[in-house]
Amino acid sequence: MISVLLVDDHAVVRTGFRLLLQTHREMSVVGEADSGEEACRLYDELGPDVVLLDIAMPGMGGLEALKRIRAKDHRARVLALSAHDDPMHARRALREGALGFLSKRSAPETLIEAISAVAAGKRFIDAEVARKLALDEIEGGGSPLDRLSEREFDVFLRLARGATVQRIAEELKLSTSTVGTHLYNVKQKLGVVNQSELTLIAIRHGLIDP
Repeated sequence: MISVLLVDDHAVVRTGFRLLLQTHREMSVVGEADSGEEACRLYDELGPDVVLLDIAMPGMGGLEALKRIRAKDHRARVLALSAHDDPMHARRALREGALGFLSKRSAPETLIEAISAVAAGKRFIDAEVARKLALDEIEGGGSPLDRLSEREFDVFLRLARGATVQRIAEELKLSTSTVGTHLYNVKQKLGVVNQSELTLIAIRHGLIDP
């Protein structure tokens, strides 16, 4: 029996995943979390075989939760999820120690296959994402966004979605001056001057919907 911890800030999404996994005798949902903070707490409490983790959530966020879970237990097996199939999110999740990466657009049977693979300690990457990662490698592609640190990337996404520096500071439990420094670094690295340009970059890279 593979025990799974579901982590997504949308209750409807978690319900869908739970109902799907309940159709397979070899899988069991042992817990659900709607935030990175709750995911870290439940991982310590439940010790699941696999963490199914949405990497884009309010508050701490999925990438930070992934980093903290892996720091506590380097054997943790995490399957990262994203609403987008861009290679950028995949690279960052895999870099932080996720064994697999899957787009939420994938077919239900792919999710089952991915969980089984990750539970067995094997890598599993969404086919379309894997293709894009390979093309980036071959063509020397990539994006200026790759120059951002994990924290800078997190701040960038929140700013692109319209969050204020004050709100980001509260969500990430940072001082406003620290967030301001991250904002300055993001603007310098991406060559932009305002928040609207950050939003346009995020849309252009498929990180947020227009």
